[in-house]
Amino acid sequence: MSNDYLVHVLVLGLATTAALVPPARPRLLARAAFLAGMVVNEVPHLVLALLAASTAAAIWSGDLRTDVLSGVLLAGAVATAVMLILLTRRAARSRSVAEAALRAAGMDRAPARRSWWRTALTPLPIRPRSVRRLRNLRYGDHRRQRLDVLRRRDRPTGGPVLVYFHGGGYFSGSKNWEARGLLHHLAARGWVCVSATYRLRPGAGFEEHLADAEAAMAWARTHAGEHGADATTVVLAGSSAGAHLTSLYALRAKPEERPAAAVCLYGYYGRYYGRGADEAVTSTPFALPASEAPPFLIAHGSLDNYTSAGTARALAEKLRAESSQPVVHLELPGGQHAFDIVSSWRLTAVLDTLDALLAVIGVAAGGTSTGRSAGAVPSPPGVRRAEAFARPSDRHLEAS
Repeated sequence: MSNDYLVHVLVLGLATTAALVPPARPRLLARAAFLAGMVVNEVPHLVLALLAASTAAAIWSGDLRTDVLSGVLLAGAVATAVMLILLTRRAARSRSVAEAALRAAGMDRAPARRSWWRTALTPLPIRPRSVRRLRNLRYGDHRRQRLDVLRRRDRPTGGPVLVYFHGGGYFSGSKNWEARGLLHHLAARGWVCVSATYRLRPGAGFEEHLADAEAAMAWARTHAGEHGADATTVVLAGSSAGAHLTSLYALRAKPEERPAAAVCLYGYYGRYYGRGADEAVTSTPFALPASEAPPFLIAHGSLDNYTSAGTARALAEKLRAESSQPVVHLELPGGQHAFDIVSSWRLTAVLDTLDALLAVIGVAAGGTSTGRSAGAVPSPPGVRRAEAFARPSDRHLEAS
């Protein structure tokens, strides 16, 4: 019996179990299950292919014999394969759930049907050759006040701006990990995408996080035009703690500074570390009025054991009750935290839904812009295509 195959089956079996039924308590076990099953949950079809290849190799080499241990291992491999098939079917439901979410938001527009086979075979969020990344630009003096700009190399003019904030519970995280698929998707279509870091705990607190969000948005409005964007149309997005920051900014901003839309991925929406309801600056979107809210897309995994899917549902209900703008709530079946770490079927469903929402509110993907004021919802949506492609000289920026 090969020890390699034994370890292989045990590791894949445990990771697959953690992905299929992640525990919510105790907290340490929940976190361990999330980390163990994170990748398996997003690409179960590839893990199934790996398991099948490993089993076939073990049979071919004679490592699997007729003894009891070999029979137990083979049974474990079959059980793991069944769980992986269940995970694959669950992830594949994301498309139909996205269509239902748009209908529930009162939109007849169906999301684009991107090639799911291509997504299945190319899960790594590799930056397209057409997209250039300008790294570590300063929007403040602190070492964490840095941002990357992603834009098309041919520099189309008139595209909207995306400003993105990473997650990490306000004490960790980087602009280099999450939502790569989102940034690449929009940048390849002519958007100018800004991915920003911000100051973290314990060296910084709630007011510093908010100040950094405001500073990054101000930088985008001031400088995105230098990269060919229409800086009057800015969409704000974030993951986890970044979604918390996004929701707060979107509800607190002055009308002239309000984003055209807010995109919140697996966000935490409660109070900030120990802050009470009587604090001078509220730290939860539930305590803020939403009558002037921009359009929202809230996407969350149904099995997220880091942040509650129920809280995301509650925020969507609050926004729908108070705001006249579109609110799309997408609860991804079987989704866990950080589902945007790879380009999976779930992330593809989110991108398709976002494209549909942007088209409805008149913010066009593809290097175009409506030129309308932030938050305005045209009826019917008017879209103008930018036909001029400028190539202003590059400034002294670190790029790749």
